[in-house]
Amino acid sequence: MTVKRLLELLDIRYPIIQGGMGNISSGELCAAVSEAGGLGQIGAGTLPPEELRARIETARRLTDKPFAVNLPLSVHPDLERVVEVVLETGVPVVSLSAGNPAPWIPLFKERGRRVMVTVASVRQAQKAAAAGADILVAEGVEAAGKNAPLELTTMTLIPQIASAVDVPVVAAGGIADARGFVAALALGASGVQMGTRFVATKEARVHARYKDALVAATDTDTLVVGRSVGRVTRLLATPYARMVAAREREGLTEAEFDRLTSEESHVRGAIEGRLEDGHVNAGQIAGLIADVPTVREVIARIVAESGPLIEGLAAAWRTLDTPAQGGNER
Repeated sequence: MTVKRLLELLDIRYPIIQGGMGNISSGELCAAVSEAGGLGQIGAGTLPPEELRARIETARRLTDKPFAVNLPLSVHPDLERVVEVVLETGVPVVSLSAGNPAPWIPLFKERGRRVMVTVASVRQAQKAAAAGADILVAEGVEAAGKNAPLELTTMTLIPQIASAVDVPVVAAGGIADARGFVAALALGASGVQMGTRFVATKEARVHARYKDALVAATDTDTLVVGRSVGRVTRLLATPYARMVAAREREGLTEAEFDRLTSEESHVRGAIEGRLEDGHVNAGQIAGLIADVPTVREVIARIVAESGPLIEGLAAAWRTLDTPAQGGNER
């Protein structure tokens, strides 16, 4: 594990990163995560460049701690301009996803930025590390929203990537509490990235219906759509999401799927609370969410509960009859 290295690279107190979350992310949530000791993140999504600038300025007004901006490379319609905004505003950490990061990494590194790259396979991780990524965010299919068609789980993905690269690996997908945090470290991660857990917080500027739906969700209340058109996407199982799934079973085009799960649909569901008219993303950990605390409370719980968990595992290990302790090999 290289937890210390991750903390040093990002200049943060705790190895906990907020997911980008596209157009529904806000400067307020980003700042709250950074103020609590983690790394907040604003998602560029498909935001107009000046709206992204405004959100960055909001975060800067609310915190003097480091934060990041996520750039979905193959998604944003005005990528070069939003890159200019990120550079002009001096954002210290850039997260690259949904596209080939290699052409962009040198640009940010030359300007003194830390670069995180989201990956979903060992091959992607090795290529991103070779291209100069400082940190890899390895995302399993348990994660909310768009996922890689490979559909590898966090449990299987993290140890393979951690064994294949020499840069810190951050685990994403299926993590919401101290148990997930400790498990990620055991798998070889240096830290975690969480999205859904941070949506269900007081600082998240999403509709109360979205937060309430996450609190009410059970372990089976997410569904995956988009496999038939190569757009694997995990949604909260709302009436709208079930409609999308039904349309897919009937057969739909890639263009129709993109329209049904566009950022406009995301905003209708997540920001406006119109769960019948737009989708909301949710990771498979939705069933673990039982309240809507502050961001600081979320991070404090993870930190406070992780130590006893690790100590308990160590104590359990000491009770085993192992060869190192002089027991009989079996």
